[in-house]
Amino acid sequence: MILVTGAGGKTGRAIVRALVARGTAVDAFVHREAHVAPLRALGARHVRVGSLDNYAALGEAVRGAEAVYHLAPNVSPDEFLFGQTVAAATHEANVRRLVFHSVLRPEIEAMPHHWEKARVEEMLAVSRLEVTVLRPTAYMQNLLQGWPAIVKDGVYRVPYSVEARISLVDLGDVAEIAARILCEKGHEGATYELVGTKPLSQVEVAETLADALGRPVRVAAESIEDWSARAKGLSDYARDALIKMFRYYDRHGLAGDPAVLRRLLGREPRTLSEFAASLRP
Repeated sequence: MILVTGAGGKTGRAIVRALVARGTAVDAFVHREAHVAPLRALGARHVRVGSLDNYAALGEAVRGAEAVYHLAPNVSPDEFLFGQTVAAATHEANVRRLVFHSVLRPEIEAMPHHWEKARVEEMLAVSRLEVTVLRPTAYMQNLLQGWPAIVKDGVYRVPYSVEARISLVDLGDVAEIAARILCEKGHEGATYELVGTKPLSQVEVAETLADALGRPVRVAAESIEDWSARAKGLSDYARDALIKMFRYYDRHGLAGDPAVLRRLLGREPRTLSEFAASLRP
């Protein structure tokens, strides 16, 4: 059995789906009761509801697991606390293997939610666990948030420079590698950067989307203020962290190399063109 923490979001669901497809028994740990039914529908054996800082609840969930896939809530101010609690509960349950879902470039202090993952990596490096770290770049699936405007208005909006060059990865490829690593030996102590594309400017992204739709798509840089007005339901921490990330993207982009993912997959990673074609109306 593999336990997936933070399994209620799009990443957790994708990893549960990939594990179930391999015939692996999967348990899930989620924060909200609303996530239980969808995860059971995907094939999760047990879905437990609790907080990632609840040591007792995690101890119950991890008992009997072969490995733990630790995925914290997106842009959480409690990233380090959650990592500590999951690691301690995993060790106490005599489960040796833990795979940590980190992020590309966690060492960048200018992006606080990246930096917090670096602190978790540092803590895990001196734990008694057999740890593998995955560092995916930004998902192609993040484009779905703006897809209605792209389709309706032909406008792809970004809150940073249209020339910012960012490497992307398909979430399906990330989930495939996560499931493989959880089910195979030989990855203990490894850190893998999961990057699917060369760095792409946002102009190139818009051109790729236009090719897939068969009609023009232009990219527009919106102000941080306009983005913030549209971004509903974020905590103050998440809003501030994402704004700092956008400012970093504006100056430096987020570049990675697809070579590691290509080697792990044994094939070419999914391209942005292939992803965009799958969204064609």
